[in-house]
Amino acid sequence: MKTVQTNQAPAAIGPYSQGIIVNNLFYSSGQIPLTAEGIMLTGDVKEQTHQVFQNLKAVLAEAGASLETVVKATVFIKDMNEFAAVNEVYGEYFSTHKPARSCVEVARLPKDALVEIEVVALVK
Repeated sequence: MKTVQTNQAPAAIGPYSQGIIVNNLFYSSGQIPLTAEGIMLTGDVKEQTHQVFQNLKAVLAEAGASLETVVKATVFIKDMNEFAAVNEVYGEYFSTHKPARSCVEVARLPKDALVEIEVVALVK
């Protein structure tokens, strides 16, 4: 196993890593809308989802992967009524390549985020 760490995404806020590579697969930790400097983005769900994708792109790049190599995404949202807005932004990042996905509503996310996304990707 290899731990992935980049300063281009927020540092872990607990006893976990930004991601782990096992064989040729990268497993990300859930990314919330923290900036790389650790500042919580307080915008609407679309703005927060864009920040989550910036964080995902950074950890994927550090792992030697990319959005194009994602095989599975799990989306956690605070309010399922926001699904269409999250899905619209999600579609901007996964327009041609469409990995498998699950989406669940949760009672609460770290730092009261509106969205969190984790991915599994092939390492190039």
